[in-house]
Amino acid sequence: MAGEALEIDVGTLAAWRAGGQPHAVLDVREPWEVALAAFPGALAVPMREIPARVAELPRDVPLVVLCHHGSRSLRVTYWLRAQGVAQAVNLRGGIDAWSSQIDPTVPAY
Repeated sequence: MAGEALEIDVGTLAAWRAGGQPHAVLDVREPWEVALAAFPGALAVPMREIPARVAELPRDVPLVVLCHHGSRSLRVTYWLRAQGVAQAVNLRGGIDAWSSQIDPTVPAY
């Protein structure tokens, strides 16, 4: 996936999930944010903990990184790619876009 898109939109992620496309979701928001609006099945690792926990992250499937609106997760995506996690992609719009466009049961905040 190196050289491919750095970001995907929520429609693409929804299609991956519906179609059984192998992937993992990394939620880099703070614990209080995850408590307000969790993303089902995501690995929750706050942004500040990523450097210490990078070895825990899957590298064999696309790793979709999300935050509230997409700016923190974009920074993490760039960092992960620089560390060799070639399949890391940012979720453009974050959990906010997921809530408004895909799953309104996820609370907006």
